[in-house]
Formats: sequence, C-alpha cells, structure tokens
Amino acid sequence: MENNRNWAGNLTYSASELYVPESVEDVQDLVARSRRIKVLGTRHSFNRIADSTESFLSLEKLNRVVNLDSTNNTVTVEGGIRYGDLCRYLGANGYALHNLASLPHITVVGACATATHGSGDRNQNLAAAVHSMEIVKGDGEKVSFSRAPSDRATEDMDIAGAAVGLGGFGVVTRLTLDVIPSFQMSQSVYESLPLAALEDNLEDIFSSAYSVSLFTDWREGVFNQVWLKRKLSDHDSAEMEPAFFGAIRATTQRHPVPGMASENCTEQLGIPGPWYERMPHFRMDFTPSAGDELQSEYFVPREDAYQALCAIHRIRQHISPLLYVSEIRTIAADDLWMSPCYKQDSVAIHFTWHPDWEAVRHVLPLIEEQLAPYHARPHWGKLFTMSPAHVQSLYDKLPDFQHLLLQCDPEGKFRNEFLNEYVMIPYR
Repeated sequence: MENNRNWAGNLTYSASELYVPESVEDVQDLVARSRRIKVLGTRHSFNRIADSTESFLSLEKLNRVVNLDSTNNTVTVEGGIRYGDLCRYLGANGYALHNLASLPHITVVGACATATHGSGDRNQNLAAAVHSMEIVKGDGEKVSFSRAPSDRATEDMDIAGAAVGLGGFGVVTRLTLDVIPSFQMSQSVYESLPLAALEDNLEDIFSSAYSVSLFTDWREGVFNQVWLKRKLSDHDSAEMEPAFFGAIRATTQRHPVPGMASENCTEQLGIPGPWYERMPHFRMDFTPSAGDELQSEYFVPREDAYQALCAIHRIRQHISPLLYVSEIRTIAADDLWMSPCYKQDSVAIHFTWHPDWEAVRHVLPLIEEQLAPYHARPHWGKLFTMSPAHVQSLYDKLPDFQHLLLQCDPEGKFRNEFLNEYVMIPYR
C-alpha cells in the first residue's frame, strides 16, 4: 500500500491493501468479503487505534452533504466528509456546528469516533452533536443508531454507546448532526498569563469567552498565550480589553508554537468573521500545528484542574525540552459511554511533542503518575503509556460498550490489537 504512514509520520500502517469504494453498496460488498478491515480517514491518530493488519477502506469518494433539514435543525453527511468542507457548506446556508477541533482538516466520522473536542465551558465534544448514524456491520448489512428511540433499529442501538465508537462497530457511511444558527466570532490573543492566576480565577478565565485555550511551553509558571474566541451578536463589539488577568493583548498575529509563522493560523486581533474561520486554530489550506510532531492528551475533572496543572508544573524540567507546546482547554460533560468527558466537566491537558518517541515514551509515565490522583483519562487517538487495565477502570460503561460491539461485530472484523488490548480484554 502506497503512502502507508499516518499524518505525523510516526506510524507505518500494517495493511497491505487500500480500497476506495464509490458507493455504499461497494462498501457493503468489500466489508462482507473481508477478514479484517478498518476505515482509513485523514490519518490524524498518533497510536494504532486505526491500524489494520489486512485491508483499509477509504471513504474519500463518499464525502457529500446528503441533506440539510431546517425543520429539525440537522445535517446529514456521508462518512468521508471533512469538517472544513462541511463548515463552508453550513456557513453558506446559515447554519453552524456547536464546536470544532483546533484543525478543520479531519473527517467528521473519525473525530467523533475518538471523542475529539474543541473548547468551551458549555461546549461538549464533537460527537455530542451526533443525532444518528448509519453503519455497515461486519456481515455487510446496515444498522442505524439514533437519539430518537423510535428510530432505533433495535432497543439496544443507543447513540450514546456508538457515537464514540473507536472504529469498532463498522463503517460509518452516513452521519446526521445537530446544527444551530450561524454566528460571527472574533479571536484575540493575550500573552504571559501566570499559572498562579488560575488558583482563584480559573472559573472566570475559562468562562470569559465562547472558547478559551491556554498555551505554555512549561519552561516557567506562565502561559505564553491565551486565545479567546468570542461569539458575537449584532450588538456586540469585537474590541477586547488591553489586559486579561495580568496577560497583555498581542498586537500582531501569533502561532501557538513559538517561532512558527502565524499565516497558518486563523484570523486574530479581534477581527469579526464566520464561526468556522475563528473556532479552529489553523486554516484549512495550511499545515496545522507544527506538522512533524507527536501528541498526547489527558482529561481531568474540572474541579481538579488547578492542582493537576500544578502537578505538571512540578516536573516541567522533564517536559519542556521535548515540547513544542502544551494547550489547556475546558470541555462540558456528555453522556457518551467512551468519552473521556462522560458525566464530568473536564479540563484537557494537551502536549505537542518533538518527533522523538524514545524520549517521549519515557516522560509520559511521569506525567501519568502526576495525574493519577485525578483519575486522568487519555485521548483515545493520541500517545499514552497507561496499562490497559487502568484505562478500562476509568470507564463505568465499558461492559455495555463491549456488549454493543459484540452485537455489531461478533467476529471482530473491525477490531485490531489496540481495541483488543484496551477495550475487549475480557472477551479475548
């Protein structure tokens, strides 16, 4: 298989063949006659959650918007569509999504399957917008999951279990998302926010805008940058205050990674624009983040955020030499079984590393040890070193999820070593 590496280049996939079907019927036929198969999306996972030992299937030709339902405020899309393309369509038709990740390059299905998120006190992760799903199972037949009980194919086909499906249920060929009216946003960056400012002001800082991101290199007890994304009404001014809890407003565009060109980033300086051109950090047509990098991320309960950040600060001398940048964001609680934010308002502590896995894999246990008292959950698509038993202990709904997986894929056609190890151990 040509181009058999992931986006960051740290993984070589094991599959020997790649199929690119042109219809759902083609998908059904390919799945039915395959022994082991996985969907290959935009390759933005940093671990082997999406790997296949035999075949890959790409939905890049099934990437259309199927229907925009203005009565029920939903949009239905095919499984290969990317956020950047969907957002342009929605914006042109007066609609929006409630949240976006930091980059629009990723597929909607892949992002939802791994509980990818954006930021915001009241904003749940991206999968929370999923209203219904159509999935091709291992036998080639289609099954539907929905939030509306009358739409469920069977009583057990609950969207809460399948929306963050980790790629284990089958091929998601169609997805229906809840949408909201379109809106304008502005984005401003502030520099040099002391970590100590969060001790008494964490709630005020993270509730000060629709979406808030704190960036640091962990060299000192300071957040190098604060990115504030404000939702604007017709009566709002985009003008921002010159200071923010001791941080000073930047007067030129910034990139969150020190030394990188800001042209890759979405518009800042308080300039109003469409929601989909402000909510991501990076522009669709440019390389996101640092490009040649590794990523890790851990979720802790909101109430433990400041203590967890102080714990990371205590081992900063081990972290900062390997780091491009670290980002801190809030995410609202959800009801999705395998979401790291299941039933808890959370703070995500993200690390973008230099591409040195040997060094990074030695520092991750130090981070995980510091965050253990706060029952930190790792991002499913990023790098971590927690034991499978420990990861499983963090998910109360894991037995229900295992049962649902076995209903849809009893032969394990869509499972791989990662899913067997971290999700299905009791059934191996």
